[in-house]
Order: sequence, then structure tokens, then C-alpha cells
Amino acid sequence: MSSNIEAKRGIIASVASSVCFGGVYFATPMLAPASAESIWGIRNLVTIPIIALGLLIIGQRTRIAEIWQRILKKPLLILGIVLCGMLVATQLWIFTWAPLHGRGLQVALGYFLLPLVLVLVGKFLYKDKLVWWQWLAAGIAAVGVTFEIVRVGSISWETLLVCLGYPCYFVLRRALGLDDLGGMFWEFVAMSPFALTFVVMAVRDGSALEANPVLWWAAPLFSVWTGVALMCYILASRLLTISLFGLLSYLEPALLVVASVLIGERIPAAEFPLYIAIWIAVFVLIGGGLSIAVRHRRNGGSAPTPML
Repeated sequence: MSSNIEAKRGIIASVASSVCFGGVYFATPMLAPASAESIWGIRNLVTIPIIALGLLIIGQRTRIAEIWQRILKKPLLILGIVLCGMLVATQLWIFTWAPLHGRGLQVALGYFLLPLVLVLVGKFLYKDKLVWWQWLAAGIAAVGVTFEIVRVGSISWETLLVCLGYPCYFVLRRALGLDDLGGMFWEFVAMSPFALTFVVMAVRDGSALEANPVLWWAAPLFSVWTGVALMCYILASRLLTISLFGLLSYLEPALLVVASVLIGERIPAAEFPLYIAIWIAVFVLIGGGLSIAVRHRRNGGSAPTPML
């Protein structure tokens, strides 16, 4: 019963995160001409107290101190925390940089491929069980990616950074026993000196604030918004199996594509086969999950959440 409750909470957190991040992607160009580095810096600093508040709300306020005690007993853990911090900081930076520089679709594609990479990581590293339609979806997506590689000779670095960087981050923090909000708190603290440096540099320069004065209040508000979205994302990654977490993550890239188109980007016709393959893979996964839910209802059992 408790596992079902955790799964439901994880699903709610995952959907909330995807919706929030889609809104963030759409709103990011409104912060121009601020640099992606300064926006990331504000996000990092503002997110730290948000995480602390989140730990207080869920009754895990001692988690920060527990990890600190682990650090004192094993100082090398700091290196793992710093590496995790760098990995997540890179993802948050490119999430801001891409819509500011017209590369939103490339990052969105990375988020489309990310769930499939997580499914494979779950299968081969954590021995999660996959059914035939999950393998079919992975195969269809692989065909689309292969087509794109043959067409242009490579996949954009933005796409690879997202679809390979996040799995490394999740695997590392699980291996270190830091896959919760307490671990996330220390990751952001580890990156705070760099974040503060970028913010101070932006304030001293003053050109962005002069060109767009609303940044004084919009940037901190934006950071609170993204902090809440990131907390939901991390909570979902902890409450769900890595394969289910990956499958549910398909909502986010769909919203990112919508946001990218709304802010003026366009999908080149030559890339249609890639996107068609990805979307077919998405519908295969959704269809497989729904079929399981229907079958359980007909058998009189409690219906699992779609895509379980």
C-alpha cells in the first residue's frame, strides 16, 4: 500500500514539475538581455532556502545535518557532492541558455530522448523489468535518432548534454546516497560561490538591469518558480522507479516544444522524421500503460497509474 502511495505522489510531483518547467521555458526570453549565467546564479541562490523549506514541510529537516555528519566522517564525499552540483548546474544553465539563443528545440529533443536513456539505464543498471512495448518504443526512437545522425552526421551537443548528462547525475547521486532534497541542498550550496560571482558581476555591470529594469523583481520570482519545479522533479526521481520516472518525463519535452514554437522557433522539415519517430515512441508507451490499467480494472484489481 505504501509503495502505491509513494508512486502516486511521485506521479503528481512529476506532472507538476513538467508543467512548471514548460512555463519557465516560455518565460525565459522575457528576462533578456540578462545572461544565462547570471540567471542561473540567481536561481541557484534562491533555490537553497526553497529546498530548506521543502525539507521542513515534508518533515525531513534533519536530513541536512545528517549529510553534514557524513561529510565530517568521510570528507571525500565532498567531491561527489561537488560533481553532482556541477552536473545539475550545467543542466540548469543550458535550460536557460537555449531559449535565450534560439536553441530551445535542440534542448527539447534532448528531453525527448532522456526518458528512453533512463529506461535503458533502469533496465541494465538497476534491473528494472521492461515489457515488449517499452522495448518497441525504445527501438522506434533509436531509428529516428539514427536517421538524424545519418542525415547531418551528428546530434547537437545541446541534445547530447541533456539526454546523457541527467542519467549520469541521477546514477551518481543514488550511488552516493544523496538522491533526496537533502542531497540537492548540499549540491546547490557547493555551487553557491560560483552563482554569487555571476550575480555580483551582473549587478556591477548593470547593463542588463538598465535595459530591462523589471529584472530586479522578475529574476528572483522566476528563480522561486524554477526552484519549486526542480524540487518536484527531484522528489519524483526518488519516489518512482527510474524507468517509470523516465516514462513520465515525456510530458516535459512536449511542453518545451510548444514553448519553443510559441517564442518563435520552427522545426525544420528535414527533422520531421526524427520527431515523428519520437512521438510514435511516446504513443506506444502511453498506449501500453493504458492497456495495463484497463486490464487491471477488468480483472477487478486496483488500476495502476498509466505507464506503470
